[in-house]
Amino acid sequence: MRSLIKKIINDKNVQSLSGNTIFAVLGFLSYVILTRSFSKEIFGEWVLYVTAAVFIEMLRYGLTKTALVRFLSGAANEERKKLEGSNYIIGLVISTIIVMILVSCNLLFSDAIERSGYSLFFKWYPFLTFINLPFNNAITILQAKQRFDKILLIKTFNIGAFVLFLALNHFFFRMGILSIVIAHLVVNLVASLICMILGWDGLRSIPHASRTHSLKILNFGKYATGTVIGSNLLQSADTFIIGLSPALGATGVALYSIPLKLTEILAIPLKSFSATAFPRMSKACIDKKPEEARRLFYLYSGAVTYLFLLLGVVGFIFAEEFVILLGGEEYAETAVIFRIFCIYGLFLPIDRFSGVALDSLNKPSKNMRKVIYMTLANIAGDLIAIFAVKEFIPGISNIQILILVAVVTIIMTIVGQIAGIRFLNRELPLNYLHIFKYGSRFFMRNPENRFKK
Repeated sequence: MRSLIKKIINDKNVQSLSGNTIFAVLGFLSYVILTRSFSKEIFGEWVLYVTAAVFIEMLRYGLTKTALVRFLSGAANEERKKLEGSNYIIGLVISTIIVMILVSCNLLFSDAIERSGYSLFFKWYPFLTFINLPFNNAITILQAKQRFDKILLIKTFNIGAFVLFLALNHFFFRMGILSIVIAHLVVNLVASLICMILGWDGLRSIPHASRTHSLKILNFGKYATGTVIGSNLLQSADTFIIGLSPALGATGVALYSIPLKLTEILAIPLKSFSATAFPRMSKACIDKKPEEARRLFYLYSGAVTYLFLLLGVVGFIFAEEFVILLGGEEYAETAVIFRIFCIYGLFLPIDRFSGVALDSLNKPSKNMRKVIYMTLANIAGDLIAIFAVKEFIPGISNIQILILVAVVTIIMTIVGQIAGIRFLNRELPLNYLHIFKYGSRFFMRNPENRFKK
């Protein structure tokens, strides 16, 4: 029994799943505190700041993260140092370019930015750009090494310290949103310093950087960037477009953000298993073992589909309770949006793991095309739902518009699932029914045998 417990604790999937569960819970706590500390409008400004920051982070690390995880998965020690050092230099260059663009925009369009809900982002994100660099590099390197225990430790500290500050501020300090942003910067700075001191971020490998390895990362990354940008737009385009709507604005962003945040319940197993699947599938492809890569695709996508079914049913039934718990009574009307997201979650696993499989097969261009199709469908649908429908149905309420935006999310995910399977089937012929067959095996086997043939 003790041996079984030890194997479960040391299992990479369990560590990744535990970590993402803790991160999601702490993320919920931050929303619980923020929604009760500030008005909808101010809370909406915070959501826009975080959403825009996450989008730029995805843009910045999309160029290198996927490539680095893939190449590090099968690299020897000297090769690792060259890849890690090259990655660090690329990150510094990209960060500098982003800061120059944002500072220039803030100087040239200061009045317009001040009147918008994005003023916090343009003023403070340039600091976060450099502060977060060591932390994000460390997370990428640790994922490639499958050291999810270390990822768990550093991310729990990062998010936990911020939530602790939010709680103290709510009950004692009562400081404004600017103090929240500064505290967020300070916490991220401390986390990055810890990663640097422990040598997790690859800073010490900079002397080993080479032009050849930089080009290797960038060549793969040029496709992965498109995929990552598109993937992030799938999550953030709704928020951006709602924020641009005169009728909805920051208040609409606040309303929509509550059910959107709750979808992180669904994202917990998806993020966890994706993080462990990519290095495993990449190694199988590098070792020229297509049967193993196919088996892992079936196993992961099937297992997470069954998990999503369970979580979706629970979320659908208790939607009101979850929404009120997170945002309070004033957000109760958004429960119907969360129910739509529960349906949307059923289509996510196969879509996500088809993308993981394409990247593992060194076909990032096809994964990028899949995501572009989804992004275009999502943005077009959002624009119609938010701006065009209002013209044709003048009496439609804001909450009804937000419901239409959520429905668009289901449509674009179906588009992605169909495109992903078609692209993947050309590279790795599949039997669709095996997804559910292997998925059920995952839960029927003992933990130590789940990933064996």
